[in-house]
Amino acid sequence: MSQSNQSQAWIERNDQVIAKTYGRYPLVPVRGAGCKLFDADGKEYLDLLAGVAVNNLGHCPPRVVAALQEQAATLLHCSNFYNIPQQIKLAELLCEHSFAERVFFCNSGAEANEAAVKLARKQSNEKHGSGRTEILTALASFHGRTYCGISATGQDKVKQGFAPLLPGFRHLPFGQIEPLRAAVSDQTCAIMLEPIQGEGGINIPPQGYFKQVRQLCDEHGLLLILDEVQTGCGRTGSLFAYEQEGIAPDIMTLAKGLASGVPIGAMLATEELAAHLGPGSHGSTFGGNPLATAAGIATLETLLDEKVLDNCRTMGAYFKAELVKLQQKYAFITAVRGRGLIIGVEMSIEGGEMVKTAMTRGLLINCTVGKVLRFVPPLIISRAEIDQALNILDQIFSESV
Repeated sequence: MSQSNQSQAWIERNDQVIAKTYGRYPLVPVRGAGCKLFDADGKEYLDLLAGVAVNNLGHCPPRVVAALQEQAATLLHCSNFYNIPQQIKLAELLCEHSFAERVFFCNSGAEANEAAVKLARKQSNEKHGSGRTEILTALASFHGRTYCGISATGQDKVKQGFAPLLPGFRHLPFGQIEPLRAAVSDQTCAIMLEPIQGEGGINIPPQGYFKQVRQLCDEHGLLLILDEVQTGCGRTGSLFAYEQEGIAPDIMTLAKGLASGVPIGAMLATEELAAHLGPGSHGSTFGGNPLATAAGIATLETLLDEKVLDNCRTMGAYFKAELVKLQQKYAFITAVRGRGLIIGVEMSIEGGEMVKTAMTRGLLINCTVGKVLRFVPPLIISRAEIDQALNILDQIFSESV
């Protein structure tokens, strides 16, 4: 079979056996290095999607690859009935560099959010009695694809056909304190928010909003849960987005960028709060196994040791500023917003075809909520690579006028 036919052959095989839960593009990636992805036919792509904010260190970061190779040859998996050194070390790193004192490991962001909801309700039941279990979340939010996740999510499109959903969630406008304040009742136990709504369109709340939310929680004895599945692990220019808000949550969830592509999730909490999840109250067979946590250690150490956060802030500011220049050039671009290297370009026209066109020209991007182009490239991206992406975007925008 000729090289040019490799991708099509894989696509045809995919159509025969894989569940059709994704609207897949005709791309078959087989190799990655840094910000570049290569398909089965040898074509090179500049990847500004990064596995949807997962490959924060780029594809196949050397320290993570070395850690995985060593761990794979030593011990892949064992039971959580035992003490796992790699899990302990990763938890120590997370606690040392965050508000948290305890960590629960799982396999995904959805599972981390599930654990957070269970902890919040268990703490409320044990401390305040039954009936105080409602959790306030935001419209346009996204918290995962489990029943708990879609029930907490403030987007109808993920819920269609799956009724009945789990009770006990209410969705309020994001970034507005008064609707949130008015919604608090004697049944409320927690407020659950993303620092920046990624799937919802890169929505950033006004300055001071999270301080108001923290104060509201403190006034009513509520727990503040921050879903940092997408914003955590350096994405916004600090290790965790909450650090830029001048507050600390009671519970934080992580996944995506925590292990550079190896499936992992984590729920972080204070000592007092975590005590409500005792032996047998929650668990995960694969959560925090040696392979995943070895990758997590190497990822965090790279983020902390190699000035990745500095690059994220510098390149993020440059990319955003250049996108603002394109906004001034093209009237259909209505807003550019972002922090670090999570950036959205909102348009008055649909963006789906632009994503397809960009792919044909060697640029991988994403469109969310129909009209917002989302850019979440590896945090190691260079100015030259950003310029390459900007040139392609400029061409595509000029053809859309």
